[in-house]
Amino acid sequence: MIVLAIDTALSACQAAVWEDGRVLASATEPMDRGHQERLAPLVAETVRRAGIGFDRVDRVAVTVGPGSFTGLRVGLAFAKGLALALGRPCVGIGTLEALAAGAEPRGLAAAVIDARRDQVYLQVFADGAPAMAPDVLPLAEAAARLAELHTGAAARLVGPGAGLLEGVIGQARVDSRPFPDPAAVAALAAGRPASAAFPRPLYLRAPEARTLEERGAARP
Repeated sequence: MIVLAIDTALSACQAAVWEDGRVLASATEPMDRGHQERLAPLVAETVRRAGIGFDRVDRVAVTVGPGSFTGLRVGLAFAKGLALALGRPCVGIGTLEALAAGAEPRGLAAAVIDARRDQVYLQVFADGAPAMAPDVLPLAEAAARLAELHTGAAARLVGPGAGLLEGVIGQARVDSRPFPDPAAVAALAAGRPASAAFPRPLYLRAPEARTLEERGAARP
């Protein structure tokens, strides 16, 4: 199976072409803005470097959040349009799950993203299986939840907010990677059942930025 993975959820524009456990090509360009202008050329370049045509892609994978509201909209809209054009399924992958997938599969992995306002997005995994649903929590509550779920096994904190929970678990390794590996997004999507429904963004709190249509709907 060939999976084309797209990630614009955090501070990078990323794409990867993955086939049966092997990365054919990948690209990562750190950026906080400009995903919309850069994503299409980046994807086209990555597919070309993989040595395939878009017709060889079996499914499209995309991160659905949590993350930047604008970045998520860009990635999801592009992935949906591409999947429709190709007649292929589109699979959504949580950003926290994708971050944790890059950690050691044994033991506890806590994926953490700084949500600002003294909050974090948090999801904890035990031996690769989710021990909680993704959530947005004040730092004190996140620390308490993490301590509660830790059973004493080896632990890793991973993600751009990992340092905010450093010290909650003794001897936990801190991996402050700023964004997930797009190859991990592809690998996770390859193991999911295909669906005719398109993925939706995972917003754990209300968007701060809204479209004109959303602003109009909110008016009395």
